[in-house]
Amino acid sequence: MKLIFLGPPGAGKGTLAARAVDILKVEHVSTGSIFRAAIAAQTPLGIKVKDIIDAGKLVDDDTTIALVKERLARDDVQKGYILDGFPRTIPQAEALAGFSQVEKVINFDLPDSIVLERLGGRRVCRKCGYNFHAIFNKPSKEGVCDYCGGEIYTRDDDSAESVQKRLEVYRNQTAPLIDYYRGKNLLLDIDASPQVDEMVVTFKKALGV
Repeated sequence: MKLIFLGPPGAGKGTLAARAVDILKVEHVSTGSIFRAAIAAQTPLGIKVKDIIDAGKLVDDDTTIALVKERLARDDVQKGYILDGFPRTIPQAEALAGFSQVEKVINFDLPDSIVLERLGGRRVCRKCGYNFHAIFNKPSKEGVCDYCGGEIYTRDDDSAESVQKRLEVYRNQTAPLIDYYRGKNLLLDIDASPQVDEMVVTFKKALGV
């Protein structure tokens, strides 16, 4: 099954994707992870991406499309995938349709007030990228990932000012994708306000799995 996860930052797309991988037996393709790998390697592209993200903006379409197209050409995603963080704009969606056909688009609906509350406490594993939360989803051991033993940290783009900028960018540039995919009869709406276990149940019912 080939899916896209849509929704504002903090809606739980990455957390649910980690569970959905086991349910659907497909790969989780996160553009955020691709970008962070490039940043960590300090490649010219990685430096460019870091500057853009630090400013609370989106990486340009051409760069993002090229990275995703390359990733979706690999053998491990030919039977299915979950795209998390792509597409973010209508041109990206149109480009994606040219090299891969998705079956469903899951829209995680969440008010801005809850986004701000969640991201203020988000903690991320530096090694595997799993999301924890200082209140709602604490690791068993402070500062250590339950899954890979990596260091847990707070991302720079989770500051209140940065989160507000990211929400503005999302509402202006990414939210139109909701209507775009609804018009193609591909959209499934899921309430992202409950805890992850409840979201998993809703997700499975929506897909009939």
